[in-house]
Amino acid sequence: MKHVDLGIDIGGTSCKFGLVDAQGTLYETGSVDVAFDNYQTPILETVLKTLKPYVARVQQSYTIERIGVSATGQIDGRKGMVIGAAGHIPNYIGTPIKERMEQEFHLPCTVQNDANCALLGEVWLGKAKGETDVVMITLGTGVGGGIICQGHLLTGAHGIGGEIGQMIIYAHFVSEDAKMDGRLDEYASTRGLVEEVKQTLKDRGRVIPNLDGKWIFEHMNYPYVRGCVSAWHTEVAAGIISLVHIFNPSLVLIGGGVSAQEELVISPIRSQVLTQILPRFADGLRIESAALKNDAGILGAVYAAHHPEIL
Repeated sequence: MKHVDLGIDIGGTSCKFGLVDAQGTLYETGSVDVAFDNYQTPILETVLKTLKPYVARVQQSYTIERIGVSATGQIDGRKGMVIGAAGHIPNYIGTPIKERMEQEFHLPCTVQNDANCALLGEVWLGKAKGETDVVMITLGTGVGGGIICQGHLLTGAHGIGGEIGQMIIYAHFVSEDAKMDGRLDEYASTRGLVEEVKQTLKDRGRVIPNLDGKWIFEHMNYPYVRGCVSAWHTEVAAGIISLVHIFNPSLVLIGGGVSAQEELVISPIRSQVLTQILPRFADGLRIESAALKNDAGILGAVYAAHHPEIL
């Protein structure tokens, strides 16, 4: 039987999984909705309920050697546990993912944050292959990312370092709830861009049902939409400029659905960063879109399971 690993990517709304061989080829992929009842069923219970029959079936044809898990939220990779908020998902903080997986399947399990796994996937099979100093920033509902420094994943004292989206780019606060409002997450996410375009349209008496990033990039001929996107480029670039000056990477990867837009997203952000950073930091610096898209988390989780030396 073919020897493989089980890769699992637990997100805030769905969980993807599949078998991965030594070359990074995916087999027997599947997914499950983890928010089907508004999280009344804890995410891990939904995942395990789905995986039990799946594993029983595939083990008739494959030998599974280990489990690699990519999970949303602040993950203590040493304990394999969720220790911080993930978009205020109920019944999630404190989830002992590693312990439960090993109890259920009797296989060694490694757990890492999803953004870190996306970067590790790129290190294994994507554009970061062979690189020792890489910053990855993912633009989606929020801003995530991961950092490789001198060949090691930056995790910090509690295993949760590298929360790029929490970087402050504007030092002011929302007085009602005393939460910081100047985070990169608020301004550089695609959610932030969509909200800005919605507000701009509303100010002009227009409401577009189901307005999303796709609509925005299809309507760049509208000056007010183009203006919002241009301002958003500047917010993203501001975060990247700070990260480049701190970590001096050779490569910055931009992930998320919008990263497919080379001309409308990657190129203008690249131009701003390269013209605004200190000259020597630009030496050999590449700023590119990530390569692996939706498979990055699963592949990176398996890579982490095989390469503890990088963690």
